[in-house]
Amino acid sequence: MNGLGSYQKNLNEKFPGNQFVFEQSFGANVVTVPKESLLEVLLYLKTSGQFNVFMNLSAVDYPESEKRFELVYELFSVSTIHRMRIKTSVGEKESVDSATAVWRAANWFEREAYDMFGIQFKNHPNLSRILVHHEFEGHPLRKDYDADHQQHCTTVKPIHFDDEPDYEPDPNKNLVPINIGPSHPATHGTLRVMAELDGEKVVRANVELGFLHRCFEKMAETHNYNQVIPFTDRLNYCSAPMNNVGYCKAVEKMLGVEIPPKAQAMRIILCELSRIIDHLVCVGANAVDLGALTGFFHLFTYREMVYNLFEKLCGARLTVSLTRIGGMAQDAPDGWYDEVLGTVKLIRKGISDVEGLLTDNKIWIQRTKGVGAISAEEAIEWGYTGPLLRAAGVSLDLRKAAPYYGYESLDFDIPIGTTGDCYDRYLVRIEEMKQSCNIIDQVAKNIPGGDYTIRDKNIVLPEKKDVYGNIEGLMNHFMLVINGLRPPKGEIYDATEAANGELGFHLISDGTGAPYRLKVRPPCFAIYQSFPEQVTGGLLADVISVLGSMNLIAGELDR
Repeated sequence: MNGLGSYQKNLNEKFPGNQFVFEQSFGANVVTVPKESLLEVLLYLKTSGQFNVFMNLSAVDYPESEKRFELVYELFSVSTIHRMRIKTSVGEKESVDSATAVWRAANWFEREAYDMFGIQFKNHPNLSRILVHHEFEGHPLRKDYDADHQQHCTTVKPIHFDDEPDYEPDPNKNLVPINIGPSHPATHGTLRVMAELDGEKVVRANVELGFLHRCFEKMAETHNYNQVIPFTDRLNYCSAPMNNVGYCKAVEKMLGVEIPPKAQAMRIILCELSRIIDHLVCVGANAVDLGALTGFFHLFTYREMVYNLFEKLCGARLTVSLTRIGGMAQDAPDGWYDEVLGTVKLIRKGISDVEGLLTDNKIWIQRTKGVGAISAEEAIEWGYTGPLLRAAGVSLDLRKAAPYYGYESLDFDIPIGTTGDCYDRYLVRIEEMKQSCNIIDQVAKNIPGGDYTIRDKNIVLPEKKDVYGNIEGLMNHFMLVINGLRPPKGEIYDATEAANGELGFHLISDGTGAPYRLKVRPPCFAIYQSFPEQVTGGLLADVISVLGSMNLIAGELDR
């Protein structure tokens, strides 16, 4: 990470007489700026080449403060792998300049802040609700909004394209509006795509979210840190352990603890198995949506094998809650690692079989090649991460760029594409599964000895034998359950390389047993922003190809 001093020097030279506050928080470079200077600072940081990715925007409610809301911008550089956090305060009846003039990726993040908190963004192209329904009153992530107050929707908005307010249709064309989902099989009951057709050509498109909004961030504020883990399972439920790991890693960083080597190895194995089954779901579901049924059934056979491994480890299959803050919930049973190696061997064969079914299949190529193509520059502008960014030719993977848990000592490659189209996205995922198999082989054959969790009585529950066998263990258990673990006051943003890209958690601790604020940065939220533009000008059939290639998981998209 570049030192804060160099950024401070650059900003002070660019903005003489400023009122910026420079600090470091848990190793992160943080600059607090007045809201009047925000847009200029963001524009400078981008155009100067220092930060080219708008990674995340969090809003925080401080009801007792003079300026009630705080906006926290996470910026990232693809070339240097540096990060910067920009913060500004906004009063309840004030507004702040929209960052959409600088990054297109800011669009949905600002709409989310408006929807959840009521913060106004000047010159935003479409400042409207995005996660809750159009009849909703109030802003649910404000501290004065009751977590138990539910509001039900009784009407459906007609097909609308309010994301293009200045659009004027051609009066000489008889355009047909159409709903694709949420009841369409390819939208899996949770996505609504609205399109306007000229024959089979999509003239314009819009999307509607909020069909699976589960109040993840609101519930995190009312539960202690370990109780949040089962909620993370239900973000990207196709690769649940990766969410467990990402969240626990963020809390552990705030606590300043390092988990034992055995726990790190177990987390790597679980993450790579999860990456494989996530890609299996993506490829299989995309293929069946385009008419290739055989690959779907074949791939799901191997997904079930991985679920068998999860079940033997913890008793659950889909939503597993395998991790704990400080390590793992329990050690692996005898012979489990040998079963992992055997399963990986079978998965390799399965991947090869699916390549034979799809890679040179003329129909598959016609439906995916050249469809949804996006350049590296456009992908970065939209905030793409993960396989879709790598398919566009950008070799960014946090396991290599900012390694954790010993990934730096493992031998694996990062596959990249050239066109960013649906076919390249497929090829990248196929190769990533092979690389994940290589990683698992290396780790499972060399599991470190030692404990599977740290033994800090202020963080981890004592063993059951100690709870039942001595008064100290009983008291430790009692105090930790009643009070919860308590990270120091502070703020952190920490990220892992999940199956669909950067999974980040922005965590604010006020020193109590529950997070003051927990904002998740899900990979597909940023990616899905570009969907209307990607399908506009293409055929109606291509909408399904692009949708499947994005691998949108509603649990993390809507949270």
